[in-house]
Amino acid sequence: MYKGYITDIEGLKVGHSTSIEGATGCTVIICEEGATGGVDVRGAAPGTRETDLLRPENMVDKIHAVVLSGGSAFGLEASCGVMKYLEEQGIGFDVGVTKVPIVTSAVIFDLNIGNHKIRPGFSFGYEGAKTASATENRQGNIGCGMGATVGKILGPKNAMKSGLGSATISVGDLKVSAIVSVNSFGDVFDYKTNQQICGPYDYGKNQMLNTYTIMKKESNVPNFSMRNTTIGVIGTNAILNKGEANKIAQMSHNGFARSINPIHTMLDGDTIFTMATNRVKADINLIGSLGAEVMSQAITNAIYFSEGIEGLYSFKDICKVLD
Repeated sequence: MYKGYITDIEGLKVGHSTSIEGATGCTVIICEEGATGGVDVRGAAPGTRETDLLRPENMVDKIHAVVLSGGSAFGLEASCGVMKYLEEQGIGFDVGVTKVPIVTSAVIFDLNIGNHKIRPGFSFGYEGAKTASATENRQGNIGCGMGATVGKILGPKNAMKSGLGSATISVGDLKVSAIVSVNSFGDVFDYKTNQQICGPYDYGKNQMLNTYTIMKKESNVPNFSMRNTTIGVIGTNAILNKGEANKIAQMSHNGFARSINPIHTMLDGDTIFTMATNRVKADINLIGSLGAEVMSQAITNAIYFSEGIEGLYSFKDICKVLD
Protein backbone atom coordinates (compact mmCIF):
# COMPACT_ATOMS: atom_id res chain seq x y z
CA MET A 1 0.00 0.00 0.00
CA TYR A 2 1.16 3.52 -0.76
CA LYS A 3 1.37 6.36 1.74
CA GLY A 4 -0.59 9.55 2.03
CA TYR A 5 -4.00 11.09 1.40
CA ILE A 6 -5.19 14.11 -0.53
CA THR A 7 -5.76 15.95 2.77
CA ASP A 8 -1.95 16.16 2.97
CA ILE A 9 -2.44 19.23 0.75
CA GLU A 10 -2.92 22.18 3.09
CA GLY A 11 -6.22 23.86 2.34
CA LEU A 12 -8.06 20.74 1.14
CA LYS A 13 -10.74 18.96 3.14
CA VAL A 14 -12.50 15.68 2.36
CA GLY A 15 -15.88 14.38 3.46
CA HIS A 16 -17.89 11.28 2.60
CA SER A 17 -21.52 10.24 2.65
CA THR A 18 -22.11 6.50 2.32
CA SER A 19 -25.10 4.16 2.10
CA ILE A 20 -24.38 0.53 2.90
CA GLU A 21 -27.88 -0.54 1.79
CA GLY A 22 -27.56 1.30 -1.49
CA ALA A 23 -23.89 0.35 -1.90
CA THR A 24 -23.23 3.88 -3.05
CA GLY A 25 -22.07 7.27 -1.82
CA CYS A 26 -20.25 10.46 -2.62
CA THR A 27 -16.88 11.96 -1.76
CA VAL A 28 -16.48 15.74 -1.48
CA ILE A 29 -13.13 17.51 -1.82
CA ILE A 30 -13.36 21.12 -0.61
CA CYS A 31 -11.04 24.11 -0.88
CA GLU A 32 -12.66 26.94 1.06
CA GLU A 33 -10.23 29.54 -0.28
CA GLY A 34 -10.79 28.36 -3.83
CA ALA A 35 -8.39 26.21 -5.81
CA THR A 36 -7.23 26.71 -9.37
CA GLY A 37 -9.22 24.13 -11.25
CA GLY A 38 -8.52 21.98 -14.28
CA VAL A 39 -10.08 18.90 -15.87
CA ASP A 40 -9.43 16.35 -18.57
CA VAL A 41 -12.12 13.93 -19.75
CA ARG A 42 -10.84 10.93 -21.71
CA GLY A 43 -13.63 8.36 -21.50
CA ALA A 44 -16.43 8.43 -24.08
CA ALA A 45 -19.30 7.96 -21.60
CA PRO A 46 -18.79 10.69 -18.98
CA GLY A 47 -21.24 12.07 -16.46
CA THR A 48 -19.97 15.49 -15.38
CA ARG A 49 -20.99 18.96 -14.17
CA GLU A 50 -19.39 22.40 -14.62
CA THR A 51 -16.42 21.19 -16.68
CA ASP A 52 -16.80 23.90 -19.35
CA LEU A 53 -15.97 26.67 -16.88
CA LEU A 54 -12.53 25.08 -16.40
CA ARG A 55 -11.52 25.90 -19.97
CA PRO A 56 -8.66 28.42 -19.85
CA GLU A 57 -10.57 31.01 -21.91
CA ASN A 58 -13.54 31.11 -19.51
CA MET A 59 -13.83 33.60 -16.66
CA VAL A 60 -14.03 31.75 -13.33
CA ASP A 61 -10.60 30.41 -12.38
CA LYS A 62 -11.21 29.01 -8.89
CA ILE A 63 -13.34 26.10 -7.73
CA HIS A 64 -14.49 25.44 -4.18
CA ALA A 65 -15.30 21.75 -4.37
CA VAL A 66 -15.17 18.63 -6.51
CA VAL A 67 -17.79 15.95 -5.94
CA LEU A 68 -17.10 12.34 -6.89
CA SER A 69 -20.40 10.47 -6.75
CA GLY A 70 -22.08 7.17 -7.35
CA GLY A 71 -25.59 6.91 -8.74
CA SER A 72 -24.79 7.49 -12.40
CA ALA A 73 -26.39 10.73 -13.70
CA PHE A 74 -28.69 10.79 -10.67
CA GLY A 75 -25.60 11.37 -8.51
CA LEU A 76 -24.94 14.77 -10.05
CA GLU A 77 -27.63 16.09 -7.70
CA ALA A 78 -25.23 15.64 -4.77
CA SER A 79 -23.42 18.76 -5.99
CA CYS A 80 -26.48 20.85 -5.13
CA GLY A 81 -26.23 19.79 -1.50
CA VAL A 82 -22.56 20.75 -1.45
CA MET A 83 -23.42 24.16 -2.92
CA LYS A 84 -26.06 24.72 -0.26
CA TYR A 85 -23.67 23.94 2.57
CA LEU A 86 -20.86 26.09 1.18
CA GLU A 87 -23.21 29.03 0.61
CA GLU A 88 -24.30 28.78 4.26
CA GLN A 89 -20.65 29.05 5.24
CA GLY A 90 -20.11 32.14 3.08
CA ILE A 91 -17.87 30.26 0.65
CA GLY A 92 -18.01 30.95 -3.06
CA PHE A 93 -17.69 33.41 -5.93
CA ASP A 94 -18.84 36.84 -4.70
CA VAL A 95 -21.70 38.17 -6.83
CA GLY A 96 -22.73 40.91 -4.42
CA VAL A 97 -26.03 39.58 -3.11
CA THR A 98 -24.51 36.23 -2.13
CA LYS A 99 -21.56 33.98 -2.78
CA VAL A 100 -21.96 31.26 -5.41
CA PRO A 101 -19.87 28.14 -4.68
CA ILE A 102 -18.21 26.74 -7.80
CA VAL A 103 -18.71 22.99 -7.56
CA THR A 104 -17.65 20.54 -10.26
CA SER A 105 -18.58 16.89 -10.32
CA ALA A 106 -18.24 13.51 -12.00
CA VAL A 107 -20.14 10.28 -11.42
CA ILE A 108 -19.69 6.53 -11.67
CA PHE A 109 -22.28 3.90 -12.56
CA ASP A 110 -23.01 1.74 -9.50
CA LEU A 111 -26.76 1.18 -9.85
CA ASN A 112 -26.26 -2.56 -10.42
CA ILE A 113 -24.94 -3.16 -6.89
CA GLY A 114 -26.99 -2.63 -3.74
CA ASN A 115 -30.44 -0.98 -3.78
CA HIS A 116 -30.56 0.97 -7.05
CA LYS A 117 -33.33 3.21 -5.68
CA ILE A 118 -30.87 4.73 -3.21
CA ARG A 119 -28.72 7.29 -5.06
CA PRO A 120 -26.51 10.11 -3.78
CA GLY A 121 -28.70 13.20 -3.91
CA PHE A 122 -28.93 16.58 -2.21
CA SER A 123 -28.75 15.21 1.35
CA PHE A 124 -25.71 13.05 0.52
CA GLY A 125 -23.83 16.05 -0.83
CA TYR A 126 -24.80 18.27 2.08
CA GLU A 127 -23.70 15.65 4.62
CA GLY A 128 -20.44 14.99 2.79
CA ALA A 129 -19.59 18.69 2.77
CA LYS A 130 -20.66 19.19 6.39
CA THR A 131 -18.43 16.39 7.63
CA ALA A 132 -15.40 17.33 5.51
CA SER A 133 -12.17 17.64 7.46
CA ALA A 134 -8.46 18.14 6.93
CA THR A 135 -7.75 14.87 8.76
CA GLU A 136 -9.94 12.50 6.72
CA ASN A 137 -7.97 9.49 5.47
CA ARG A 138 -10.40 6.61 4.86
CA GLN A 139 -10.07 4.47 1.74
CA GLY A 140 -11.79 1.48 0.18
CA ASN A 141 -15.54 1.06 0.81
CA ILE A 142 -16.28 4.68 1.61
CA GLY A 143 -18.01 7.51 -0.23
CA CYS A 144 -17.80 7.21 -3.99
CA GLY A 145 -15.87 3.96 -3.57
CA MET A 146 -18.71 2.13 -1.85
CA GLY A 147 -20.28 0.80 -5.05
CA ALA A 148 -17.17 0.71 -7.24
CA THR A 149 -16.49 -2.56 -9.06
CA VAL A 150 -14.13 -3.82 -11.76
CA GLY A 151 -14.37 -6.68 -14.26
CA LYS A 152 -17.94 -6.58 -15.58
CA ILE A 153 -17.27 -7.82 -19.11
CA LEU A 154 -18.92 -11.17 -18.25
CA GLY A 155 -21.68 -9.50 -16.26
CA PRO A 156 -21.92 -7.98 -12.76
CA LYS A 157 -21.86 -11.36 -11.03
CA ASN A 158 -18.32 -11.96 -12.31
CA ALA A 159 -17.02 -8.57 -11.14
CA MET A 160 -14.69 -7.81 -8.25
CA LYS A 161 -15.04 -5.15 -5.56
CA SER A 162 -12.97 -2.00 -5.96
CA GLY A 163 -13.19 1.26 -4.07
CA LEU A 164 -11.74 4.67 -3.27
CA GLY A 165 -7.98 5.22 -3.06
CA SER A 166 -5.64 8.08 -2.27
CA ALA A 167 -1.89 8.73 -2.06
CA THR A 168 0.66 11.55 -1.82
CA ILE A 169 4.16 12.19 -3.17
CA SER A 170 6.40 14.97 -1.82
CA VAL A 171 9.47 16.47 -3.48
CA GLY A 172 10.92 19.17 -1.27
CA ASP A 173 8.10 21.60 -0.45
CA LEU A 174 6.03 20.39 -3.40
CA LYS A 175 3.18 17.97 -2.68
CA VAL A 176 1.08 16.17 -5.26
CA SER A 177 -1.81 13.93 -4.18
CA ALA A 178 -4.54 11.91 -5.83
CA ILE A 179 -7.92 10.57 -4.80
CA VAL A 180 -9.79 8.24 -7.15
CA SER A 181 -12.84 6.00 -7.40
CA VAL A 182 -11.97 2.97 -9.52
CA ASN A 183 -15.00 1.63 -11.41
CA SER A 184 -13.20 0.80 -14.63
CA PHE A 185 -14.10 -1.41 -17.60
CA GLY A 186 -10.47 -2.51 -17.76
CA ASP A 187 -8.53 -4.58 -15.24
CA VAL A 188 -6.34 -3.01 -12.56
CA PHE A 189 -2.62 -3.67 -12.20
CA ASP A 190 -0.17 -2.72 -9.45
CA TYR A 191 2.01 -0.45 -11.55
CA LYS A 192 5.15 -1.30 -9.55
CA THR A 193 4.91 -5.07 -10.00
CA ASN A 194 2.65 -5.22 -13.09
CA GLN A 195 0.59 -7.82 -11.21
CA GLN A 196 -3.11 -7.89 -12.09
CA ILE A 197 -4.96 -7.22 -8.85
CA CYS A 198 -8.56 -6.76 -10.00
CA GLY A 199 -10.69 -7.89 -12.95
CA PRO A 200 -13.33 -10.45 -13.99
CA TYR A 201 -13.45 -13.37 -11.59
CA ASP A 202 -14.49 -16.98 -12.10
CA TYR A 203 -16.05 -17.71 -8.71
CA GLY A 204 -16.44 -21.40 -9.51
CA LYS A 205 -12.75 -21.94 -10.24
CA ASN A 206 -11.46 -19.18 -7.93
CA GLN A 207 -9.54 -17.67 -10.81
CA MET A 208 -9.03 -14.09 -11.93
CA LEU A 209 -9.58 -13.56 -15.64
CA ASN A 210 -8.34 -10.88 -18.03
CA THR A 211 -10.70 -8.46 -19.77
CA TYR A 212 -8.49 -7.78 -22.77
CA THR A 213 -7.96 -11.51 -23.37
CA ILE A 214 -11.72 -12.05 -23.25
CA MET A 215 -12.28 -9.18 -25.67
CA LYS A 216 -9.86 -10.64 -28.21
CA LYS A 217 -11.36 -14.12 -28.02
CA GLU A 218 -15.01 -13.14 -27.84
CA SER A 219 -15.49 -9.84 -29.64
CA ASN A 220 -19.28 -10.19 -29.51
CA VAL A 221 -19.59 -10.62 -25.74
CA PRO A 222 -23.05 -9.16 -24.98
CA ASN A 223 -22.10 -7.60 -21.67
CA PHE A 224 -19.85 -4.87 -23.08
CA SER A 225 -21.79 -2.18 -21.24
CA MET A 226 -21.59 1.52 -20.41
CA ARG A 227 -21.42 0.78 -16.69
CA ASN A 228 -17.91 1.93 -15.93
CA THR A 229 -15.78 4.98 -15.18
CA THR A 230 -12.73 5.94 -13.16
CA ILE A 231 -12.90 9.45 -11.71
CA GLY A 232 -10.46 11.32 -9.52
CA VAL A 233 -8.75 14.49 -8.40
CA ILE A 234 -5.12 15.60 -8.41
CA GLY A 235 -4.49 17.96 -5.51
CA THR A 236 -1.30 19.99 -5.25
CA ASN A 237 0.12 22.94 -3.36
CA ALA A 238 1.79 24.15 -6.56
CA ILE A 239 1.07 27.57 -8.07
CA LEU A 240 -0.87 27.01 -11.31
CA ASN A 241 -3.09 28.91 -13.71
CA LYS A 242 -6.09 27.24 -15.34
CA GLY A 243 -4.21 26.26 -18.48
CA GLU A 244 -1.50 24.60 -16.39
CA ALA A 245 -4.09 22.90 -14.17
CA ASN A 246 -5.71 21.40 -17.25
CA LYS A 247 -2.31 20.14 -18.41
CA ILE A 248 -1.72 18.48 -15.03
CA ALA A 249 -5.06 16.68 -15.33
CA GLN A 250 -4.11 15.61 -18.84
CA MET A 251 -0.70 14.26 -17.85
CA SER A 252 -2.17 12.48 -14.83
CA HIS A 253 -4.24 10.28 -17.15
CA ASN A 254 -0.95 8.49 -17.80
CA GLY A 255 -1.46 7.06 -14.32
CA PHE A 256 -4.75 5.58 -15.49
CA ALA A 257 -2.99 4.07 -18.51
CA ARG A 258 -0.22 2.55 -16.38
CA SER A 259 -2.64 0.91 -13.98
CA ILE A 260 -5.79 0.06 -15.96
CA ASN A 261 -6.09 -1.94 -19.20
CA PRO A 262 -8.10 -1.34 -21.35
CA ILE A 263 -8.59 2.35 -20.52
CA HIS A 264 -10.35 5.38 -22.04
CA THR A 265 -12.79 3.18 -23.95
CA MET A 266 -16.24 3.97 -25.33
CA LEU A 267 -17.53 2.26 -22.20
CA ASP A 268 -15.78 4.54 -19.69
CA GLY A 269 -16.25 8.12 -18.54
CA ASP A 270 -12.71 8.57 -17.25
CA THR A 271 -12.26 12.05 -15.78
CA ILE A 272 -9.53 13.75 -13.72
CA PHE A 273 -9.85 17.14 -12.02
CA THR A 274 -7.01 19.30 -10.72
CA MET A 275 -7.18 21.39 -7.54
CA ALA A 276 -4.14 23.63 -6.95
CA THR A 277 -3.87 25.63 -3.71
CA ASN A 278 -1.12 27.91 -5.08
CA ARG A 279 1.53 27.94 -2.38
CA VAL A 280 4.71 26.53 -3.97
CA LYS A 281 6.48 27.32 -7.24
CA ALA A 282 7.32 24.19 -9.21
CA ASP A 283 8.00 23.02 -12.75
CA ILE A 284 4.82 21.93 -14.52
CA ASN A 285 6.58 18.95 -16.12
CA LEU A 286 7.53 17.65 -12.69
CA ILE A 287 4.05 18.24 -11.28
CA GLY A 288 2.40 16.38 -14.15
CA SER A 289 4.84 13.49 -13.94
CA LEU A 290 4.23 13.20 -10.21
CA GLY A 291 0.49 13.42 -10.89
CA ALA A 292 0.65 10.36 -13.11
CA GLU A 293 2.68 8.40 -10.55
CA VAL A 294 0.55 9.32 -7.55
CA MET A 295 -2.63 8.53 -9.48
CA SER A 296 -1.27 5.02 -10.10
CA GLN A 297 -0.53 4.70 -6.41
CA ALA A 298 -4.05 5.82 -5.49
CA ILE A 299 -5.59 3.35 -7.96
CA THR A 300 -3.59 0.53 -6.38
CA ASN A 301 -4.69 1.61 -2.90
CA ALA A 302 -8.33 1.61 -4.04
CA ILE A 303 -8.00 -2.12 -4.68
CA TYR A 304 -5.90 -3.03 -1.64
CA PHE A 305 -8.15 -1.18 0.84
CA SER A 306 -11.47 -2.50 -0.47
CA GLU A 307 -13.69 -5.09 1.21
CA GLY A 308 -15.93 -7.61 -0.56
CA ILE A 309 -19.71 -7.02 -0.51
CA GLU A 310 -22.85 -8.35 -2.25
CA GLY A 311 -21.07 -11.67 -2.89
CA LEU A 312 -18.23 -9.98 -4.78
CA TYR A 313 -14.64 -10.63 -3.77
CA SER A 314 -12.10 -7.94 -3.10
CA PHE A 315 -8.35 -8.41 -3.52
CA LYS A 316 -8.18 -9.22 0.20
CA ASP A 317 -10.74 -12.00 -0.24
CA ILE A 318 -8.81 -13.53 -3.14
CA CYS A 319 -5.66 -13.59 -1.01
CA LYS A 320 -7.58 -15.48 1.71
CA VAL A 321 -8.97 -17.98 -0.81
CA LEU A 322 -5.54 -18.66 -2.25
CA ASP A 323 -4.09 -19.10 1.24
